[in-house]
Amino acid sequence: MNADPHEIQKFSELAHRWWDPTSEFRPLHEINPLRLEWINARVALAGKRVIDIGCGGGILSESMAKKGADVTGIDLSEKALKVADLHSLDSGVTVRYELIAAEAMAEREAGRYDVVTCMEMLEHVPDPASIVKAAAGLVKPGGHVFFSTLNRNPKAYLYAVVGAEYLLRMLPKGTHDYDKFITPAELSQFVRNAGLQVDGLKGLGYNPLTQIYALNQDTSVNYMVACSRPL
Repeated sequence: MNADPHEIQKFSELAHRWWDPTSEFRPLHEINPLRLEWINARVALAGKRVIDIGCGGGILSESMAKKGADVTGIDLSEKALKVADLHSLDSGVTVRYELIAAEAMAEREAGRYDVVTCMEMLEHVPDPASIVKAAAGLVKPGGHVFFSTLNRNPKAYLYAVVGAEYLLRMLPKGTHDYDKFITPAELSQFVRNAGLQVDGLKGLGYNPLTQIYALNQDTSVNYMVACSRPL
């Protein structure tokens, strides 16, 4: 299985705090509106069949469902999925959640989705190219795939590891393994090898003075990639 048991355990232990906007998951709550609107601007989510790979507690999954999408969320953390299910019941927002690997889902439901999202996950798995290939297998011809991850360079290490985990303490220490960060060139190659095409990149920046996140053209730390499967 393309998963690191230590990574699954790490996020499972924090699962009960997933929907607390003041918890370790505060950055996810704050960037979610930005990534949601970026995705929705590129492909109107209303009426689309969407799968969210590595959905965790369901922050993005629920927000896409609120836009009118028919959403399935998959993850390998049973505790996170239980939290996602409970929150869906509380919020009244319908999302189907399933404990299954992306590769297994791609075999079972090949080409069934209009949109595939995989956000903040690739840097946590042993073989990110396999996840990209699975995402390509899940999306329909003409459909869209969105990834987000962390670049690998000294600036990314300074900002995402030293700054976010040790200085600003925005994230628990050990959240990220710098060696697993992925450059845009590497991710673009994974995308092309999987039969997708890259349609656009967008950076996500954080201002420690204003404590505000914003989309920009700087992909040197956090970045998102929009892809599509040719007809």
